[in-house]
Amino acid sequence: MSGDGLPPGPRRPALLQTLAMTFAFDRFATMCSERFGPIVTLRLLGFGPMVAVTDPALIKQVFTGDPDVLHSGAANAQLSAVLGHGSVILLDGQRHLRRRKLLLPPFHGEAVRAYADVVAEITAAEIARWPRGRPFAILPRTRAITLEAILRLVVGVRDEERLARLRALLPRISGSMAGIVLESARPGLADGGLGPRLPWVRTRLRAARVLDEEIAAHRAAPEGRDDVLALLVAARDEDGGALSDEELRGELLTLLLAGHETTATALAWCFERLVRHPDVLARLQDDLAGGDGAYLDAVVSETLRSRPVVDSAQRLLTEKLELGGYRLPAGTRVAASIWAVQHSAAFEAPERFAPERFLERPVAPYTLIPFGGGVRRCIGASFAEMEMRTVLRTVLNRVDLQPTSAAPETARRGRGITTVPARGGRVVVGERADVARRPADTFG
Repeated sequence: MSGDGLPPGPRRPALLQTLAMTFAFDRFATMCSERFGPIVTLRLLGFGPMVAVTDPALIKQVFTGDPDVLHSGAANAQLSAVLGHGSVILLDGQRHLRRRKLLLPPFHGEAVRAYADVVAEITAAEIARWPRGRPFAILPRTRAITLEAILRLVVGVRDEERLARLRALLPRISGSMAGIVLESARPGLADGGLGPRLPWVRTRLRAARVLDEEIAAHRAAPEGRDDVLALLVAARDEDGGALSDEELRGELLTLLLAGHETTATALAWCFERLVRHPDVLARLQDDLAGGDGAYLDAVVSETLRSRPVVDSAQRLLTEKLELGGYRLPAGTRVAASIWAVQHSAAFEAPERFAPERFLERPVAPYTLIPFGGGVRRCIGASFAEMEMRTVLRTVLNRVDLQPTSAAPETARRGRGITTVPARGGRVVVGERADVARRPADTFG
């Protein structure tokens, strides 16, 4: 035990460390791991000291430790500016566990698989709009797919006018993180007369009104609906309690913003990786033609490993905690470094894009954590993986993909906390010569 206090870390000013995490997080994370080992203190603007851990054993301790000491909701408090206070992401303790039990049933395996045909239909319609024979960025197109999937399958919007309003408003909320960060740093900024004049606040209020309309429509006519919102409206806890309108709105915003942007980005990385590894792409196409999904699953896993959309999962300590030889004080922010552990020696040649690694041996615990872990593992993980498999299968069964350059795209910060391909995952699409002879898409 090294005693009370924080582990060592870079001595650069907080501004420089923040810039490094923003614009070169992969190189900065690698440098920190090599120089300081599996536990390091970072100093970032707006967060105070942050202790990052990269060793699987320490990550396990963070994910499986006492949730009353390791608060995830408090660590994400800045998101209350957009989610309100009704989201499971912002809850801790028994309130979080109660909410999680209510939210899980719509996202279990069988329920999620039933949505695959709709995702395939949405994807096929989007592919028909893609330009042929000229470069374009695929990230905006995957955003269109995942947004439409969530609006139809999660929110279950049937009114065309409401659907059009949400299509316009939600991407603007996703792109307003700079304002949200400013608002979280200046509590009360959006209150009073100034609030509605702030563009991101105005957009948020308009989106909330549309979602309230949709919640009211679900409550008024619940019959014949199988979307996630309908299931949440009907959900009851062990005491018979239901979710309030505010809680439903918070969960819808969470699913819309987190699920839409993160899955779209993961898909863009899938295509960016595949076009630069033609051997992997050819094997995947052969696998799909033969009806076997094992290699498809491996491609999804390897993309999430090599290009994680979110680089850390954070907790805020409510009490002192012994971690990695240090007694960390209450109030310390602890981050399980997703990027660092997934690029560590836990994986052979971690810099290589090699899906076959997931067919050859089991993954060691707490080394592949793109959705976090423990009781805070992302509720929508199964839905996201279903979307990724379905979109990949549908696209590759219909068109050929080529890269626009030999060099891979670097990672940069996108909307919010996501890490996106620097050029949006640019590809060239051509028609498949054998598309008419290929079997119809099936999803099981």
